[in-house]
Amino acid sequence: MFQFKQFSVDQSGCAMKINTDGVLLGAIADGDKSVSILDIGTGTGVIALMLAQRFTNAKIDAVEIDTDAAKTAEINFKGSPFADRLTVYASDFENYFDEFPDRKYDLIVSNPPFYISSLKSPGKKKSLAKHTEADFFERLIKGIANHLAPDGCYWLIVPVTLMEMVIALAENHCIYPLKIINVYSYPHSEAHRVIICFGFNKVLGQISKLTIYKEAKVYSDEYLKLLSPYFLNF
Repeated sequence: MFQFKQFSVDQSGCAMKINTDGVLLGAIADGDKSVSILDIGTGTGVIALMLAQRFTNAKIDAVEIDTDAAKTAEINFKGSPFADRLTVYASDFENYFDEFPDRKYDLIVSNPPFYISSLKSPGKKKSLAKHTEADFFERLIKGIANHLAPDGCYWLIVPVTLMEMVIALAENHCIYPLKIINVYSYPHSEAHRVIICFGFNKVLGQISKLTIYKEAKVYSDEYLKLLSPYFLNF
């Protein structure tokens, strides 16, 4: 059980535990008008819960293909102060979009976990995994482009190595990067993750950076400020 300031998260039955990628996305993802939100691949439900805390008038749908994880997310939702605004669907995103073809969202978020193992896979296996990733993102972005409201935003976090591919696929479906946040572990390290906000506007408004640690085991001031509304020890 992971205790946050306003809710708790049971992680049992979930392959993907609470991690830095997820909480960063949950804390950063934003939109001018976010009353309808979709979390694709919700896992424990932590990102949806963080968004429910921030967007107090939002109705949030969460999709999770793993039935055990979906059950855990549902328990976490029901035990939260935001239970009446959170709904989990045990489904993959394509079936979900097929079932609800007319739903549009002001804010869509996704933190796809599959790429992590592929980055560690050498040779042919790595190449095959990259091809699979491209196919996955193609299908994901196509669905998102059809279900994003005209002024909506789609946020995701991926390894820096996948950024150009994801942006190219998105532009094929007429959604474009509005913000790019490069994520660094330390001030002098290379960026290892990138958080991208997409929308239908072609104007890239901001490229920025976020550093997690200022030195070993010492969080940066910006990271502390970003997560302080959620973490008990911040």
